[in-house]
Amino acid sequence: MKAIEVQGTVDELGQLSLDEPLTIAKHSRVRVIVLITEENEDDEELVESAKESFRQGWYDAMNGNTVPISQLWQGIDAE
Repeated sequence: MKAIEVQGTVDELGQLSLDEPLTIAKHSRVRVIVLITEENEDDEELVESAKESFRQGWYDAMNGNTVPISQLWQGIDAE
């Protein structure tokens, strides 16, 4: 799986319209993650933070830099 970032708008019917066409094979299935900016959030800072977080997570996942869920809580004292 690969990621492509594009921007778009949601119309009055809740339909997503992209600002530019995707350059992928036609009739492809896709997964969509929608990031919505709140009124009081700084758009650029939020977008850059989300981009970097996603890039790092994607890089780690694609390079096998992961930890099994069964090991996540090992060594943490939950008293």
